[in-house]
Amino acid sequence: MLIPPRYARLLSSFLMSIYMVTLMTFVITLVNTGLDSEFPARWWRAFYIAWPIAFILILTGVPVVQKLTSRLVRPG
Repeated sequence: MLIPPRYARLLSSFLMSIYMVTLMTFVITLVNTGLDSEFPARWWRAFYIAWPIAFILILTGVPVVQKLTSRLVRPG
C-alpha cells in the first residue's frame, strides 16, 4: 500500500524518529543501566518518552536543516 506524495514529509519524519529513538534509547539505556531482566521495561519507558519529542523535532527541524545545508554546500 503506497501513500500519496503529500504525506512523504510526515512519513519520512515518522520513520526517521522511530529509527533514531530506537537505537539511541537502546544504547543509552544499556550503557547506563546494563542488560538484565528489567532492561526491556527500562528501554520501553525511555522510548515512549523520547519518541514523540523526536518526531516533533524532526518534523519541524528538517526544513530548517535542509535550508542551512543548501546554503553551506557549494553548487555543483
